[in-house]
Amino acid sequence: MKKSMLAFVHTSKKEFALKSVPTPQANSDNVICKIEACSICGTDMRTYTKGSSKIDTPRIIGHEIFAELVHIGDTADPAAAQFNIGQKIIIAPAIGCGHCYSCRRGLTNLCKSLTTIGFQYDGGFAEFMEIPIAAFKMGNVIPVSGKLRAEEVVLCEPVACTLNAQELLNIQAEDTVAIFGAGFIGCMHAELARLNGVKKIIMVEFSGFRARQALEMIPGIVLIHPDKEDVVAAIKRETNAIGPEVLITACSVGQTHTQAIEAAAPRGRISLFGGLPEPATGFLNSNLIHYKELGVFGVHASTVKQNRQILKLVEQKQLNMEKYISKIYPLEKIEEAFVSLQQKPLLKIIIKP
Repeated sequence: MKKSMLAFVHTSKKEFALKSVPTPQANSDNVICKIEACSICGTDMRTYTKGSSKIDTPRIIGHEIFAELVHIGDTADPAAAQFNIGQKIIIAPAIGCGHCYSCRRGLTNLCKSLTTIGFQYDGGFAEFMEIPIAAFKMGNVIPVSGKLRAEEVVLCEPVACTLNAQELLNIQAEDTVAIFGAGFIGCMHAELARLNGVKKIIMVEFSGFRARQALEMIPGIVLIHPDKEDVVAAIKRETNAIGPEVLITACSVGQTHTQAIEAAAPRGRISLFGGLPEPATGFLNSNLIHYKELGVFGVHASTVKQNRQILKLVEQKQLNMEKYISKIYPLEKIEEAFVSLQQKPLLKIIIKP
Protein backbone atom coordinates (compact mmCIF):
# COMPACT_ATOMS: atom_id res chain seq x y z
CA MET A 1 0.00 0.00 0.00
CA LYS A 2 1.37 3.42 -0.93
CA LYS A 3 2.78 5.60 1.84
CA SER A 4 0.66 8.71 1.20
CA MET A 5 -2.84 9.46 -0.07
CA LEU A 6 -5.10 12.40 -0.86
CA ALA A 7 -7.59 13.44 1.84
CA PHE A 8 -9.88 16.35 2.73
CA VAL A 9 -8.91 17.44 6.23
CA HIS A 10 -10.70 19.70 8.70
CA THR A 11 -7.53 21.28 10.06
CA SER A 12 -8.80 23.74 12.68
CA LYS A 13 -11.89 25.87 13.37
CA LYS A 14 -13.30 26.71 9.91
CA GLU A 15 -10.22 25.71 7.94
CA PHE A 16 -10.04 22.80 5.48
CA ALA A 17 -7.30 21.50 3.25
CA LEU A 18 -7.11 18.93 0.46
CA LYS A 19 -3.70 17.48 1.17
CA SER A 20 -1.41 14.50 1.07
CA VAL A 21 -1.51 12.54 4.33
CA PRO A 22 -0.02 9.20 5.44
CA THR A 23 -2.00 6.21 4.19
CA PRO A 24 -3.28 3.92 6.98
CA GLN A 25 -0.72 1.15 7.23
CA ALA A 26 -1.70 -2.50 7.54
CA ASN A 27 -0.83 -4.35 10.74
CA SER A 28 -1.99 -7.52 12.43
CA ASP A 29 -4.84 -5.98 14.42
CA ASN A 30 -6.36 -3.34 12.15
CA VAL A 31 -8.76 -3.24 9.17
CA ILE A 32 -8.42 -0.92 6.17
CA CYS A 33 -10.90 -0.17 3.42
CA LYS A 34 -10.59 1.52 0.05
CA ILE A 35 -13.20 4.27 -0.29
CA GLU A 36 -15.36 3.71 -3.37
CA ALA A 37 -17.70 6.67 -2.71
CA CYS A 38 -18.55 9.11 0.05
CA SER A 39 -21.48 11.53 -0.03
CA ILE A 40 -21.46 15.12 1.21
CA CYS A 41 -23.90 15.37 4.10
CA GLY A 42 -25.71 18.48 5.35
CA THR A 43 -23.58 18.19 8.49
CA ASP A 44 -20.43 18.21 6.34
CA MET A 45 -21.71 21.35 4.64
CA ARG A 46 -22.36 23.13 7.94
CA THR A 47 -18.91 22.10 9.16
CA TYR A 48 -17.34 23.43 5.96
CA THR A 49 -19.06 26.82 6.30
CA LYS A 50 -19.10 27.26 10.09
CA GLY A 51 -16.72 24.74 11.60
CA SER A 52 -17.77 22.31 14.34
CA SER A 53 -16.90 22.06 18.01
CA LYS A 54 -17.92 18.37 17.88
CA ILE A 55 -15.02 17.38 15.64
CA ASP A 56 -11.57 16.61 17.02
CA THR A 57 -9.21 18.34 14.60
CA PRO A 58 -7.23 17.66 12.53
CA ARG A 59 -9.72 15.18 11.11
CA ILE A 60 -10.58 13.70 7.72
CA ILE A 61 -14.34 14.24 7.48
CA GLY A 62 -17.03 12.32 5.56
CA HIS A 63 -19.28 9.62 7.01
CA GLU A 64 -21.72 8.48 4.27
CA ILE A 65 -19.42 5.74 3.01
CA PHE A 66 -19.35 2.87 0.52
CA ALA A 67 -16.06 0.98 0.51
CA GLU A 68 -14.17 -2.22 -0.20
CA LEU A 69 -12.16 -4.09 2.44
CA VAL A 70 -8.50 -4.34 1.42
CA HIS A 71 -6.84 -5.48 4.66
CA ILE A 72 -8.04 -7.50 7.67
CA GLY A 73 -5.38 -8.11 10.29
CA ASP A 74 -4.83 -11.69 11.50
CA THR A 75 -5.38 -10.69 15.13
CA ALA A 76 -8.16 -8.17 14.54
CA ASP A 77 -11.38 -8.60 16.52
CA PRO A 78 -13.32 -11.84 15.76
CA ALA A 79 -16.19 -9.71 14.41
CA ALA A 80 -13.85 -8.39 11.71
CA ALA A 81 -12.64 -11.90 10.91
CA GLN A 82 -16.16 -12.70 9.64
CA PHE A 83 -15.48 -10.45 6.63
CA ASN A 84 -13.34 -11.13 3.58
CA ILE A 85 -10.89 -9.11 1.54
CA GLY A 86 -12.75 -7.59 -1.40
CA GLN A 87 -16.05 -7.41 0.50
CA LYS A 88 -18.09 -4.29 -0.29
CA ILE A 89 -19.49 -2.52 2.77
CA ILE A 90 -21.40 0.44 4.12
CA ILE A 91 -20.83 1.72 7.64
CA ALA A 92 -23.30 3.09 10.17
CA PRO A 93 -21.03 5.93 11.34
CA ALA A 94 -22.43 6.52 14.86
CA ILE A 95 -20.79 3.89 17.08
CA GLY A 96 -22.22 3.19 20.53
CA CYS A 97 -20.27 1.88 23.51
CA GLY A 98 -22.54 -1.15 23.93
CA HIS A 99 -22.80 -0.78 27.72
CA CYS A 100 -24.69 2.39 28.63
CA TYR A 101 -28.45 2.73 29.27
CA SER A 102 -29.27 3.65 25.65
CA CYS A 103 -27.04 1.00 24.08
CA ARG A 104 -28.55 -1.74 26.27
CA ARG A 105 -31.96 -0.75 24.87
CA GLY A 106 -30.71 -0.89 21.26
CA LEU A 107 -30.60 2.91 20.95
CA THR A 108 -26.91 3.07 20.12
CA ASN A 109 -27.40 6.41 18.33
CA LEU A 110 -28.17 7.94 21.76
CA CYS A 111 -25.10 6.45 23.46
CA LYS A 112 -23.70 8.75 26.15
CA SER A 113 -20.19 7.98 24.85
CA LEU A 114 -21.04 8.03 21.14
CA THR A 115 -18.11 8.18 18.74
CA THR A 116 -18.61 8.87 15.04
CA ILE A 117 -16.64 8.33 11.86
CA GLY A 118 -15.65 11.72 10.47
CA PHE A 119 -15.79 13.24 13.97
CA GLN A 120 -13.71 11.18 16.42
CA TYR A 121 -12.36 8.84 13.72
CA ASP A 122 -10.99 9.74 10.30
CA GLY A 123 -13.68 9.58 7.64
CA GLY A 124 -14.33 8.84 4.01
CA PHE A 125 -13.14 11.87 2.05
CA ALA A 126 -9.89 10.03 1.40
CA GLU A 127 -8.53 7.21 -0.71
CA PHE A 128 -8.29 4.76 2.20
CA MET A 129 -9.67 4.61 5.74
CA GLU A 130 -8.84 2.55 8.81
CA ILE A 131 -12.12 1.24 10.21
CA PRO A 132 -12.41 1.46 14.01
CA ILE A 133 -12.47 -2.01 15.54
CA ALA A 134 -15.37 -0.76 17.69
CA ALA A 135 -17.42 -0.51 14.49
CA PHE A 136 -16.99 -4.25 13.93
CA LYS A 137 -17.71 -5.12 17.54
CA MET A 138 -20.97 -3.13 17.46
CA GLY A 139 -22.06 -4.43 14.04
CA ASN A 140 -21.76 -1.03 12.33
CA VAL A 141 -19.91 -2.52 9.35
CA ILE A 142 -22.56 -3.90 7.01
CA PRO A 143 -21.82 -6.19 4.04
CA VAL A 144 -23.23 -5.19 0.66
CA SER A 145 -24.07 -7.50 -2.21
CA GLY A 146 -21.46 -7.41 -4.96
CA LYS A 147 -24.25 -6.76 -7.44
CA LEU A 148 -24.97 -3.29 -6.05
CA ARG A 149 -23.10 -0.22 -7.29
CA ALA A 150 -21.82 2.68 -5.19
CA GLU A 151 -24.52 5.04 -6.45
CA GLU A 152 -27.25 2.65 -5.31
CA VAL A 153 -26.13 2.28 -1.69
CA VAL A 154 -23.85 5.16 -0.65
CA LEU A 155 -26.88 7.13 0.59
CA CYS A 156 -28.22 4.41 2.90
CA GLU A 157 -27.00 6.17 6.05
CA PRO A 158 -28.86 9.49 5.69
CA VAL A 159 -32.01 7.60 4.67
CA ALA A 160 -31.65 5.45 7.79
CA CYS A 161 -31.83 8.70 9.78
CA THR A 162 -35.20 9.48 8.17
CA LEU A 163 -36.36 5.97 9.03
CA ASN A 164 -35.38 6.63 12.64
CA ALA A 165 -37.69 9.65 12.68
CA GLN A 166 -40.56 7.84 11.00
CA GLU A 167 -40.46 4.92 13.41
CA LEU A 168 -41.27 7.40 16.19
CA LEU A 169 -44.09 8.92 14.12
CA ASN A 170 -45.86 5.59 13.52
CA ILE A 171 -47.11 6.66 10.08
CA GLN A 172 -50.27 4.93 8.89
CA ALA A 173 -51.61 4.62 5.33
CA GLU A 174 -54.61 6.82 6.14
CA ASP A 175 -52.45 9.69 7.45
CA THR A 176 -51.74 12.91 5.60
CA VAL A 177 -48.04 13.78 5.86
CA ALA A 178 -46.72 17.33 5.57
CA ILE A 179 -42.98 17.80 5.00
CA PHE A 180 -41.22 21.16 5.34
CA GLY A 181 -38.31 21.15 2.91
CA ALA A 182 -37.98 19.34 -0.44
CA GLY A 183 -34.25 18.72 -0.39
CA PHE A 184 -32.84 15.20 -0.33
CA ILE A 185 -33.96 14.52 3.25
CA GLY A 186 -37.46 15.87 2.62
CA CYS A 187 -37.78 13.72 -0.50
CA MET A 188 -36.60 10.65 1.39
CA HIS A 189 -39.26 11.26 4.04
CA ALA A 190 -41.81 11.38 1.23
CA GLU A 191 -40.45 8.18 -0.34
CA LEU A 192 -40.66 6.28 2.96
CA ALA A 193 -44.15 7.63 3.64
CA ARG A 194 -45.22 6.32 0.23
CA LEU A 195 -43.80 2.91 1.11
CA ASN A 196 -46.07 3.02 4.19
CA GLY A 197 -49.04 3.47 1.88
CA VAL A 198 -49.60 7.20 2.46
CA LYS A 199 -51.69 8.68 -0.34
CA LYS A 200 -51.52 12.41 0.42
CA ILE A 201 -48.14 14.09 0.92
CA ILE A 202 -47.80 17.86 1.23
CA MET A 203 -44.37 19.43 0.76
CA VAL A 204 -43.48 23.01 1.67
CA GLU A 205 -40.52 24.37 -0.30
CA PHE A 206 -39.27 27.90 -0.93
CA SER A 207 -36.91 27.02 -3.80
CA GLY A 208 -38.71 26.73 -7.12
CA PHE A 209 -35.92 24.49 -8.44
CA ARG A 210 -36.23 22.02 -5.55
CA ALA A 211 -40.02 22.11 -5.76
CA ARG A 212 -39.85 21.14 -9.44
CA GLN A 213 -37.35 18.38 -8.69
CA ALA A 214 -39.58 16.99 -5.94
CA LEU A 215 -42.59 16.94 -8.26
CA GLU A 216 -40.54 15.06 -10.85
CA MET A 217 -39.15 12.54 -8.36
CA ILE A 218 -42.36 11.96 -6.39
CA PRO A 219 -45.37 12.47 -8.68
CA GLY A 220 -48.66 13.32 -7.00
CA ILE A 221 -47.36 15.33 -4.07
CA VAL A 222 -48.94 18.69 -3.20
CA LEU A 223 -46.47 21.60 -3.28
CA ILE A 224 -46.89 24.71 -1.15
CA HIS A 225 -44.69 27.75 -1.86
CA PRO A 226 -44.06 29.86 1.30
CA ASP A 227 -43.22 32.95 -0.76
CA LYS A 228 -46.60 32.83 -2.53
CA GLU A 229 -49.09 31.90 0.20
CA ASP A 230 -49.59 31.53 3.93
CA VAL A 231 -48.20 28.09 4.77
CA VAL A 232 -50.52 27.20 7.64
CA ALA A 233 -53.63 28.39 5.76
CA ALA A 234 -52.58 26.42 2.67
CA ILE A 235 -52.00 23.23 4.65
CA LYS A 236 -55.38 23.64 6.37
CA ARG A 237 -57.01 24.14 2.97
CA GLU A 238 -55.49 20.90 1.71
CA THR A 239 -56.75 18.96 4.76
CA ASN A 240 -60.34 20.21 5.06
CA ALA A 241 -59.32 22.60 7.87
CA ILE A 242 -58.22 19.66 10.06
CA GLY A 243 -54.47 19.60 9.51
CA PRO A 244 -52.09 16.70 8.79
CA GLU A 245 -51.70 13.82 11.22
CA VAL A 246 -47.94 13.80 10.63
CA LEU A 247 -45.60 16.77 10.07
CA ILE A 248 -41.84 16.68 9.51
CA THR A 249 -39.50 19.68 9.52
CA ALA A 250 -36.81 18.52 7.09
CA CYS A 251 -34.91 21.81 7.03
CA SER A 252 -33.01 24.02 9.47
CA VAL A 253 -35.54 26.88 9.71
CA GLY A 254 -37.06 27.62 13.11
CA GLN A 255 -40.23 29.08 11.62
CA THR A 256 -41.17 25.64 10.31
CA HIS A 257 -41.36 24.36 13.90
CA THR A 258 -43.90 27.08 14.67
CA GLN A 259 -45.87 26.40 11.50
CA ALA A 260 -45.93 22.63 12.06
CA ILE A 261 -47.47 23.02 15.51
CA GLU A 262 -50.02 25.51 14.24
CA ALA A 263 -51.00 23.36 11.24
CA ALA A 264 -51.12 19.95 12.95
CA ALA A 265 -54.36 18.03 13.42
CA PRO A 266 -55.47 17.28 16.99
CA ARG A 267 -53.14 14.58 18.36
CA GLY A 268 -50.83 15.16 15.39
CA ARG A 269 -47.26 13.82 15.51
CA ILE A 270 -44.40 16.17 14.66
CA SER A 271 -40.76 15.32 13.96
CA LEU A 272 -38.33 18.20 14.41
CA PHE A 273 -35.88 16.53 12.05
CA GLY A 274 -33.90 19.55 10.93
CA GLY A 275 -31.57 20.78 13.65
CA LEU A 276 -31.41 24.55 14.16
CA PRO A 277 -28.45 26.90 14.59
CA GLU A 278 -28.10 28.19 18.13
CA PRO A 279 -29.98 29.70 19.88
CA ALA A 280 -32.66 27.14 18.96
CA THR A 281 -35.35 28.56 21.22
CA GLY A 282 -38.59 30.50 20.94
CA PHE A 283 -40.32 28.51 18.18
CA LEU A 284 -42.67 26.16 20.08
CA ASN A 285 -46.08 27.23 21.42
CA SER A 286 -46.45 25.03 24.52
CA ASN A 287 -50.16 25.79 24.87
CA LEU A 288 -50.88 24.50 21.36
CA ILE A 289 -48.94 21.33 22.16
CA HIS A 290 -50.91 21.04 25.40
CA TYR A 291 -54.45 21.70 24.17
CA LYS A 292 -54.12 19.87 20.82
CA GLU A 293 -52.43 16.91 22.56
CA LEU A 294 -49.59 16.96 20.07
CA GLY A 295 -46.65 14.59 20.07
CA VAL A 296 -43.36 16.36 19.31
CA PHE A 297 -40.30 14.20 18.62
CA GLY A 298 -36.62 14.82 18.15
CA VAL A 299 -34.31 12.58 16.15
CA HIS A 300 -30.58 11.99 16.08
CA ALA A 301 -28.59 9.82 13.67
CA SER A 302 -29.61 6.17 13.21
CA THR A 303 -29.03 2.67 14.52
CA VAL A 304 -27.30 -0.24 12.81
CA LYS A 305 -30.67 -1.98 12.47
CA GLN A 306 -32.13 0.99 10.59
CA ASN A 307 -29.15 1.09 8.21
CA ARG A 308 -29.67 -2.60 7.49
CA GLN A 309 -33.38 -2.01 6.87
CA ILE A 310 -32.68 0.68 4.28
CA LEU A 311 -30.07 -1.48 2.55
CA LYS A 312 -32.68 -4.26 2.34
CA LEU A 313 -35.17 -1.88 0.69
CA VAL A 314 -32.51 -1.01 -1.88
CA GLU A 315 -31.70 -4.67 -2.50
CA GLN A 316 -35.41 -5.37 -3.02
CA LYS A 317 -35.65 -2.46 -5.50
CA GLN A 318 -38.28 -0.77 -3.32
CA LEU A 319 -36.15 2.33 -2.82
CA ASN A 320 -34.18 4.15 -5.52
CA MET A 321 -31.80 6.74 -4.10
CA GLU A 322 -29.53 6.96 -7.14
CA LYS A 323 -31.93 9.33 -8.92
CA TYR A 324 -31.27 11.94 -6.22
CA ILE A 325 -27.54 12.17 -6.97
CA SER A 326 -27.07 15.52 -8.70
CA LYS A 327 -23.38 15.20 -9.52
CA ILE A 328 -20.29 13.07 -8.91
CA TYR A 329 -16.88 14.68 -8.30
CA PRO A 330 -13.41 13.12 -8.00
CA LEU A 331 -11.71 13.66 -4.64
CA GLU A 332 -9.24 16.15 -6.12
CA LYS A 333 -12.21 18.44 -6.91
CA ILE A 334 -13.97 18.15 -3.55
CA GLU A 335 -13.59 21.86 -2.78
CA GLU A 336 -15.35 22.63 -6.06
CA ALA A 337 -18.12 20.25 -4.96
CA PHE A 338 -18.64 22.12 -1.67
CA VAL A 339 -18.75 25.45 -3.50
CA SER A 340 -21.34 24.03 -5.92
CA LEU A 341 -23.55 23.03 -2.99
CA GLN A 342 -23.25 26.56 -1.60
CA GLN A 343 -24.23 28.16 -4.88
CA LYS A 344 -26.84 25.78 -6.33
CA PRO A 345 -29.91 23.98 -4.93
CA LEU A 346 -28.48 20.51 -5.62
CA LEU A 347 -29.79 17.39 -3.90
CA LYS A 348 -26.75 15.15 -3.28
CA ILE A 349 -23.15 15.20 -4.42
CA ILE A 350 -21.01 12.08 -4.31
CA ILE A 351 -17.22 12.07 -4.04
CA LYS A 352 -15.35 9.20 -5.73
CA PRO A 353 -11.61 9.11 -4.87
